[in-house]
Amino acid sequence: MQKILDGIRVLDLTRVLAGPWATQNLADLGAEVIKIERPGEGDDTRKWGPPFLKDREGRDTRDAAYYLAANRGKKSVTLDIACAEGQAIARRLAAACDVVVENFKVGDLARYGLDYAGLSRGREGLVYCSITGFGQDGPYRDRPGYDFMIQGLGGLMSVTGERDDLPGGGPQKVGVAVADLFTGMYATSAIVAALFHRERTGVGQHIDLALLDAQVAMLANLSAAYLASGRVPGRMGNAHQAIVPYQVFHASDAFLIIAVGNDAQFSRFCAVAGLEALASDPRYATNPARVSHRDELVAIIAGRIATRPAAQWLAELEAAQVPCGPINDLAQVFEDRQVIHRGMVATLAHPEAGEVRVVANPVRFSATPARSELAPPLLGQHTREILAGVLGMDGEAIEDLRSRKVI
Repeated sequence: MQKILDGIRVLDLTRVLAGPWATQNLADLGAEVIKIERPGEGDDTRKWGPPFLKDREGRDTRDAAYYLAANRGKKSVTLDIACAEGQAIARRLAAACDVVVENFKVGDLARYGLDYAGLSRGREGLVYCSITGFGQDGPYRDRPGYDFMIQGLGGLMSVTGERDDLPGGGPQKVGVAVADLFTGMYATSAIVAALFHRERTGVGQHIDLALLDAQVAMLANLSAAYLASGRVPGRMGNAHQAIVPYQVFHASDAFLIIAVGNDAQFSRFCAVAGLEALASDPRYATNPARVSHRDELVAIIAGRIATRPAAQWLAELEAAQVPCGPINDLAQVFEDRQVIHRGMVATLAHPEAGEVRVVANPVRFSATPARSELAPPLLGQHTREILAGVLGMDGEAIEDLRSRKVI
């Protein structure tokens, strides 16, 4: 079945997470993604374990699970772009590609003739995406950018973590590298949009994406609230800034989430909890009133929730159509019947492990699938295939490059 990006070829000069996340999305959509890696080393994340992928005999392979998370569907080519011959091959590969994605420091690829100016000369249809910590211009352009520091600098950690006046209060990073992941998602949509523009005009363009910009953008309603009011939002732990009750509570045996989104849901919640009087109390009847009386209301609800097991609360609240849910660990997530039904785990053939389980792409198209048939590649697994098939090199030339460690 045809995919949306069938026929699009991508040269992937990225590593770690933001760039590889974007190119993995493109691969899921059908693009042929050629991942360039350092000979003998590869993407840094190949070593970011344990855990490592196990081979058929149960031994660790060279590839960490972290690498598997962001590189399915790609073809790995080892190439030393620090040498002139490697640069020449990279330029030839770029000339055979529709898209180039890179996350080198600002100016680094210009030395190799692999920057947008060098590769787009005579190729006005090239779509070229640069991903950096701070963008191609500005006072921070030369700084390295890492997700953790961007979460702090970009404001996310100021609103993540328990309130300072409560036990355990203080800034926290998010449990996954969301600045990287959001930047990768923005890059994906930007690249696809640029390809759509090229389809209409024949003209490509340079996309400049910064982790800091993406982090600032993703604060969404909190940024909007600050710009509208001038008030700086603080950390609220597991509570919502503007909705009550919308947080974690502890039942008699476990944590659960109650996410009351409107006054009708609050009334139904009160009926289930045996707190009917709260629904008509002017201090709690409307959401603005509940926000104004947050602490006293939450204390009342917390006391009642603690009297019954979580499973009982969840069953009764779900029956009353009050939004709620458990807090699952990842074993529970992948055992969840809805997750299983939606096919969120894909099993792909792998040359060393026999097969590898990866998380599937969550997008569901009615006519064109978004999925990969290729496992995350071994280091250099497709070098010969790409050099021969895309550049027309013969076996002798490829072996000569290999003997001189160009590939």
